[in-house]
Amino acid sequence: MSTAPFDIVCYENLHAKFQNIFEEELINEICLNGQLRNFKPDELVVDIGDKIEYLPLIVSGSLKIMTEDDDGKELLLYYLEIGDTCAVTLNCGAKSSKSKIRAISESDAELLFIPISRVEHWMAKYKSWRDFILETYNYRMTEMLEAIDNLAFNNMEERIYKYLRDKAMVTGDKEIHSTHSQIANDLHSSRVVISRILSKLEKEGLITHGRNKIVLTHL
Repeated sequence: MSTAPFDIVCYENLHAKFQNIFEEELINEICLNGQLRNFKPDELVVDIGDKIEYLPLIVSGSLKIMTEDDDGKELLLYYLEIGDTCAVTLNCGAKSSKSKIRAISESDAELLFIPISRVEHWMAKYKSWRDFILETYNYRMTEMLEAIDNLAFNNMEERIYKYLRDKAMVTGDKEIHSTHSQIANDLHSSRVVISRILSKLEKEGLITHGRNKIVLTHL
């Protein structure tokens, strides 16, 4: 992970990406108070149990947000893309509690870490920020409910295909580079089950797959 200080490049980058969401004064404050960091694919950003002092704002790339059961098995909750932030992290930071999620970079990612104290201050100062945070809560809650419904009501074949489509949409690439073990870990399943269902999806013409690579034929 590398860290870059605020400079004119940072401002121009953020202004171009967030000018339709935040006013210029707020973008200035975000740049001046935030810490810009770069992450490589599969790099840990936030872990379960970490003290939350900053809110990550996605400038580029994507993250996957995971939870963990009592046995240490992970389950994918949702993805974060450009312009997104994590409502669970925000909630933990507001309550000065420890992280209940694990965030992992899905691709090369650039994140701006904003101090929690600024997050709360801007809620009162900027309507655009308050709207952004409230919309984030609502959207992430919907995604978590969909994740629960997917786990409870969809069979494994439907879950795997949805997982692959979601991943492709987040990365903007129908070619997915993941091992069967990685998919099994994300979906709280076993590698054997994943391999069997991927072979079935390929026979149905929905994907092609080889070593550590899956390509969706329809997206």
